[in-house]
Amino acid sequence: MLHLRLITPPEKTGDVVRLIEGTVGTAHLVVLPGAARSPAGDVVLCDVAREAGDELIGELRELDLDKCGSIAVEGIDLSLSDRAEEAEREAPGESADAVLWEQLEEATHEESTLSVTYVAFITLATMIAACGVVLDNAILIVGAMAVGPEFGPLAGICTAIVQRAPRLALRSLAALLAGFAAAMAVTVGFSLFMDAVDLFSKDQLKADRPNTGFIYAPDWFSFVVAVLAGAAGTLSLTSAKSGALVGVAISVTTVPAAANAAVALGYGDTGQTWGSTEQLLLNLLGIVLAGTLTLLAQKWFWARQHDRMARS
Repeated sequence: MLHLRLITPPEKTGDVVRLIEGTVGTAHLVVLPGAARSPAGDVVLCDVAREAGDELIGELRELDLDKCGSIAVEGIDLSLSDRAEEAEREAPGESADAVLWEQLEEATHEESTLSVTYVAFITLATMIAACGVVLDNAILIVGAMAVGPEFGPLAGICTAIVQRAPRLALRSLAALLAGFAAAMAVTVGFSLFMDAVDLFSKDQLKADRPNTGFIYAPDWFSFVVAVLAGAAGTLSLTSAKSGALVGVAISVTTVPAAANAAVALGYGDTGQTWGSTEQLLLNLLGIVLAGTLTLLAQKWFWARQHDRMARS
């Protein structure tokens, strides 16, 4: 269940209450006349099944409640109520499958902003991966993949395409490209420093690397894995199964490919630089393609669910 706290101008309170009462999957409606001070107005509280939440929030925005009042949404970890259970049964579909588009846009907006923290994380991840590719250490590669924050901008691009939000798309693309560019530039300098203190060497990069050689040798399996990971990552963001996102992060070699390209560039190895760059671009393309198609499928499915409920 989701809990909604609404601040409504007095002249809109009646419309808001009727909307909530007419929405399948709502419960525990409370109206507090004149309780709000900033902005001034009435406070309306209610619970709604997650699978009915997106439709209700969208209709509240059509009443301009987000402009003249407030819409606050939070998840309910525990609700002991027969009425809440009945509301969940009445709502279409399963709560774990429901998509809250407003919440998704807000989450991807935050994750796709080019901030100092974002650049720091992706740079540190790339430097860790650089150590992994030179030492041919799979554990360091996995650690770097888990640290990398690049799925946020990728999800932002997918969401922007589906929701036709060009500003979100540009922000996400800028964060993705600028983040990788900064991380790779710093990693080139890091690699040269490590070489100067005899911790990295060109011979290590050129040697056979059975654990990490795949990073600069892209093939169709790389694209297939990226597509599968993109679909899984998007589902983890849109559903209640967010724990799967860590598994997605360590299944696609975006950060390690960027690290290998940076180290190889520092040593002037154009073959590995180009191969790693191909791997990086192939993985990014696969994730965006799969994420976009997954969101489109979810949007179509829930539109049909809502139409079916409206007819019934």
